[in-house]
Amino acid sequence: MRNMGVRQVTVALAVSLAACAPPSTVAYQQTEEEAIRAMNREWMAAVAAHDLDKIEAIHTPDAVLMVSNMPIVADQSAMRGMNREMFSMPGIDLTWVPGRIDVTSPTTASETGTYRMSFDSPTGRVTDNGNYMTLWRKIDGRWRVNQEAVVSTTPIPTPVADAANMELRDNSALAWSDLVVPGFPPGAKRALVHGNPAGVGTDYVLRLQFPSGYQIPVHWHQTAEHVTVLSGNFNVAMGTTRDDRQLRSYRTGDFIYMPGRTSHYATTRGATTVQLHGVGPFAITLGAAP
Repeated sequence: MRNMGVRQVTVALAVSLAACAPPSTVAYQQTEEEAIRAMNREWMAAVAAHDLDKIEAIHTPDAVLMVSNMPIVADQSAMRGMNREMFSMPGIDLTWVPGRIDVTSPTTASETGTYRMSFDSPTGRVTDNGNYMTLWRKIDGRWRVNQEAVVSTTPIPTPVADAANMELRDNSALAWSDLVVPGFPPGAKRALVHGNPAGVGTDYVLRLQFPSGYQIPVHWHQTAEHVTVLSGNFNVAMGTTRDDRQLRSYRTGDFIYMPGRTSHYATTRGATTVQLHGVGPFAITLGAAP
């Protein structure tokens, strides 16, 4: 009877302790892992919607991002700028597949997985694949991204010599013709140095000659324009209305970059030659950019 009483007390004590014990480690890991996977789904939806505010809210204020071939991003302003730049890429598509998730404490967890990013470029669709590791931190009951390292596994293309397409141009052999653009005064000349300015996504190099005092009216280009002054004095200003007080002088060897769809105008002092290069289509549209 004494032994039976001891056994009954032991069983009762075991039941009582089991009722007060925390959830099992396995159950806790599964619950928190699912919470992190749910946050990943929320994050991917924010990326698909280009929702910068939502993406920022998923990260801690001191979040750090490390990406192959890029400087470390260590503040929210820089991270927002990087995401904004990414979303400006044509046809951008970014997805990832979480793999292993380890909950290392009630407030920390690690995750590894794979990603795939693709976008449109002038030469076609570009796709990058790779791996990532994310360190999560739980703040006020919500898992948030604290650190992330992204490593591309896409092979770097090996440069291939393309001697067959090499081009050599003697300055004396350039073929000059009149530059005829509605609204532009006569007297300017143009010569094609390389490529196809009218092609879509093709590179080109043009040279333009202007007599002294030539007035280039307000105009704009669909694509960016890279200008190098080869000789003379090229005076340029940005703006939708001509104001010669805003002109800035550029001389031999100076370089000017003008983004696409940016209105500008110019004049010359002395006979002036400039060289343009960029990616087509190259076109001159008179007036202010819309």
